Amino acid sequence: MAQEVFVFVSHRGGKADDSALELLSAARVLSPDGSVTALVSGWGTELDQVCEEMAGRCPEIWKLAHEGLAYPNAEALRKCLLSVLPEGALLLMAHDTLGMDLGPGLSVLLDSPFISDVKAMEPPQDGKLRLVREEYGGQVSTHLSCDISRGAVLSIRSGSFPVAQEGAAGEVRDKSPDIGDLSCGRRFLKVVEAEAGEVDITKEEILVSVGRGIEDEDNIELAEDLAKALGGVVSCSRPIVDAKWLEKPRQVGTSGKTVKPKVYLALGISGSFQHLGGLKGSPFIVAVNKNPKAPIFQVADVGVVDDLLEFVPLLTERINDQG
Repeated sequence: MAQEVFVFVSHRGGKADDSALELLSAARVLSPDGSVTALVSGWGTELDQVCEEMAGRCPEIWKLAHEGLAYPNAEALRKCLLSVLPEGALLLMAHDTLGMDLGPGLSVLLDSPFISDVKAMEPPQDGKLRLVREEYGGQVSTHLSCDISRGAVLSIRSGSFPVAQEGAAGEVRDKSPDIGDLSCGRRFLKVVEAEAGEVDITKEEILVSVGRGIEDEDNIELAEDLAKALGGVVSCSRPIVDAKWLEKPRQVGTSGKTVKPKVYLALGISGSFQHLGGLKGSPFIVAVNKNPKAPIFQVADVGVVDDLLEFVPLLTERINDQG
């Protein structure tokens, strides 16, 4: 009998995160016949909106309504999922701050393995699952074989699988009565919104992003000139913010902003999964880096191995000459 496959749906403002829609595609690798169940937890009208959205993409949705789940709380979610998941279930969640908090402890309670930051996998065979994850900031790919006979909890790297398309006619089942006691030591305080900044990079179609390879604060002007020629704006990776060369609202990544540009130029950016986690919507990526083994080249549509301090001015000049 095939193991049941579940995806945990993160959502905000009554809309499922892109990561949840990517999880559906990943789950279909584990269940080629499409028998996947989406777990949607929360409270109030927003929960119903997300369940309705997921019903257009997934054959079955379990609604988990509880006041204690109104805001993400890994401690409460562990208790909730433990009470509803069947024995031997395969559970997928996003490899984000919540997933990294939720997954390990849940796998212990379920007495099943936990594999984090999965970027690729093959259909299970003979109770074994073959997966790929990366180490050392993407410099090395690790191939794993995992015994999933007792189930498994997997966190999936953002952007590794395509967003699931609409078309399903899913059924929403209210599993709220099965939720047990969710009392825990954590409690919600408040939501702290990130500063908008003078430029909202989340709304831009063209981003020229700079990383450690820019070498000096004065060299950011090269990226600004290129962005102006392209009709875009400058963004950055975390080291640039840490050095205080650009403000925090310009940062792309899991600890910065999530962006959906049409074109993304990565100048001197290595391409760690923390940075790539902030890229959504399959942008056209152009990478410029002196290191030919930089992980950014694994996801780039166009890769240029060159000194960006020499290449970028030439590119800007050529674009300006084209009018």
